[in-house]
Amino acid sequence: MCRICAVRRFDNPTLQLLRERFGERPFSVSDAVDAGASRRTLYRLREHGALEGAAPGILQLPEAGMGMLSNLAVVSARVPGGTICLNSALSYWDLTDEIPEAVHIAVPRGAHRPTIKEPITKVHVFDADTFELGRQQARTDADEPFCVYSPERSVVDAMRMARWIGRDVGLHALRRYMTRPGSSPARLAELTRELGGNASLRPALDALLS
Repeated sequence: MCRICAVRRFDNPTLQLLRERFGERPFSVSDAVDAGASRRTLYRLREHGALEGAAPGILQLPEAGMGMLSNLAVVSARVPGGTICLNSALSYWDLTDEIPEAVHIAVPRGAHRPTIKEPITKVHVFDADTFELGRQQARTDADEPFCVYSPERSVVDAMRMARWIGRDVGLHALRRYMTRPGSSPARLAELTRELGGNASLRPALDALLS
């Protein structure tokens, strides 16, 4: 029997384990080991094509494919407690015409701040006390899960952090959000009070509502 066939047949239980645990989403080597796979088995599976590398330290099953938004899931797999934010969140919610050159992800102050070169990633440090505000689950077009800030939080963050992403980007996001059915100025105002940044958002919001 050929070595490749022997490896694949021997490792079928591991592949089944990975399918049941992770489905089509990318996963880190450490998460796979925690689920019960051995590092040696994972490397052998990748060597023989039974697993694919999505990014350094990130694997996925070949049948999973890669959706248009998969970089968000890939980065989120490497930063499990992180949240897609700022330019990337605005793009996800179609609140900007910009195509971000990097994936923007936030971690709470005090957490590990990883360096990720592929895909290009900017890791931001947000206040731990307000980190969970507006944080929600989402999925890519390939059904890969990740966490992202809500449209409202994304707009507020864009306005209060204009020095990082540009005031024009924040104003455009605010205008686009306000034209949508179901937009909530009250929720924007509430988040602004909780997060800070009232001096940046309040005048612009008042101008749009006048």
